[in-house]
Amino acid sequence: MRSIRWRLTLGYALALVATLVAFGGALYVSRARTSLRTYEQDLERRLQVEAEFYVHYLDESHRVLGRLVTRDTAPALEPSIASFFESIRDYLVLTDRNGRVLFTSDTASALPIASYQRLRAPLQPLPQAPRSGIYTFDDAVGSARFVALPVTGAGAEVGAILVAAPGITRLFDAEALLSSMLVIAPIILGASVLLGYWVAGRSLQPLGDMIRELEAITDGRSLHRRLAVDRSAEEVARLGHAVNRMFERLERSFAALRRFTADASHELKTPLMVLRAGVERALTNPGAPPESLQALDDSLLEINRMAELVDSLLTLARADEGRLPIETSPCDLRELVSEAAETASMLGEIRGLTVRAEIPPEPVVLPVDRPRLRQLLLNLATNAVKYTPAGGTVSLGLSDQGAAVTLTVADTGIGIAAGDLPHIFDRFWRADPARTRQGERPGSGLGLAITKWIAEAHGGTITVQSRPGRGTSFIVTLPRASVATASIS
Repeated sequence: MRSIRWRLTLGYALALVATLVAFGGALYVSRARTSLRTYEQDLERRLQVEAEFYVHYLDESHRVLGRLVTRDTAPALEPSIASFFESIRDYLVLTDRNGRVLFTSDTASALPIASYQRLRAPLQPLPQAPRSGIYTFDDAVGSARFVALPVTGAGAEVGAILVAAPGITRLFDAEALLSSMLVIAPIILGASVLLGYWVAGRSLQPLGDMIRELEAITDGRSLHRRLAVDRSAEEVARLGHAVNRMFERLERSFAALRRFTADASHELKTPLMVLRAGVERALTNPGAPPESLQALDDSLLEINRMAELVDSLLTLARADEGRLPIETSPCDLRELVSEAAETASMLGEIRGLTVRAEIPPEPVVLPVDRPRLRQLLLNLATNAVKYTPAGGTVSLGLSDQGAAVTLTVADTGIGIAAGDLPHIFDRFWRADPARTRQGERPGSGLGLAITKWIAEAHGGTITVQSRPGRGTSFIVTLPRASVATASIS
């Protein structure tokens, strides 16, 4: 996952999951503790109020009836009093002053014997003051909270009363809480991930705008452009200022380099012309010694090569500065292809090459810069002748595709390695480093760079296909749309 936006969203989602787990755990524990504490406090207050009410009821009943206990067989509450207590759902035990049980509620009577004895324990001995607390029965019954009060106003036969209520083993439904969390958590997580993705996108939008602007700066002609700095984000603003400062330095460097190349090329033309004129005059001098003629002829060859290099450098420098516009006019491309094929035939004749031209019978008229397009075809044709061994074939083709015109120059020469193809249009680059500029196939390494500029200046493209030992094909595609003035980077 390489996208910063997705990384931020994933990190946000993981942090949210951890937060939800921590929050859920804390909520569960807090709910359990709060529920337990609240229930115990409420239960104790309720039992206290009930016990005091029952004591008051006994006191009032004794004041009205004068007697609360019958002794037919064993001490027991009067039936009218007992009927009142029978409706009580809590545990209730009423004893006399000797600890004998006068009344037991149905819920208390239903307890196992051991649990019932444990229930009566706070009444033995007879409490002289209010007692309260919690005791635990067996696992089947659980725990209970009790309140025991002495009864002093109901006569000499009633001693104390105990009211107890069973504890709640599960104060709240844990399964229901967990189920609710499992239902709600994915919804919250999904909504949060979408929100996080949107927030990350909004936060990274200035970076996206900056990337698009940087992608639009594709060559040296675009270095004058600057990024729009978003001041709402400090980091992005700093990055934008840093990139703009870098572009400013690059623009100055490129401008200085172009000026130097153009100035140097221009200044070298005059001395080279003077040297060439002097050497040519010396060659035509009848009094020149024969042994110096070969040296003069070699010097003239090197001067011509240097003049060609200077012209190429000046062309590219002017193109870089946008001072070399393309002047188009309607032209039948068949004438240019025929001229290039004728030149290639003359150059290849001494090498034993076969030159073929495939030209359609109908005119192929296109608005082009005639001298520049002739230069493009000659560059490709002379390169094909140069790198095709004796007995090989050089083919020039012209094809009208309707929306575009295709020019093809192919050979059966030595070919170009796949690793060299991406650099074939670079300046001063040669496919085979072993080839020197003074060797068997000399050259400046600028011809294909100029060819690429001419094709792009006409709004077209140039591509190359090659296999070592099988030959090379250059394909130039020129659209029929209006030609835009361009320059090479």
